[in-house]
Amino acid sequence: MDRKIIITAAVFGMLSIIFGAFGAHALKAVLSPEQLTSFETGVRYQMYHAFFLFFVASRKELSLKTLKVIYNLVLGGVLLFSGSIFLLTTKNVTTIDFKIIGFVTPIGGFLLIFAWLVLLTAFFKKKS
Repeated sequence: MDRKIIITAAVFGMLSIIFGAFGAHALKAVLSPEQLTSFETGVRYQMYHAFFLFFVASRKELSLKTLKVIYNLVLGGVLLFSGSIFLLTTKNVTTIDFKIIGFVTPIGGFLLIFAWLVLLTAFFKKKS
């Protein structure tokens, strides 16, 4: 499981850098300042959760079940939260109006929050 988490974290981190550079250079000319800010939010949260996954993979005191739950929540959360933001903010470039998927952004955010909550409760339940 640790290997899978670290690979996912590395992919999320690498894609964050790629998307961040793409946003800063290629999209800057075609997105409004508000769209660019939203795009950057998606990039930032994706990178935060890449680091979060690295941290989780390093914690030997977490059970396999807890690791799997956190991993799946973060994977789904990043895909829904950041992914939907990327699609919604680039509608000028793709000419596809992804407004219909706008409802998944808060669902993704909830999954990310819940992943942190699972980590928090796992450490509260641990005996020192």
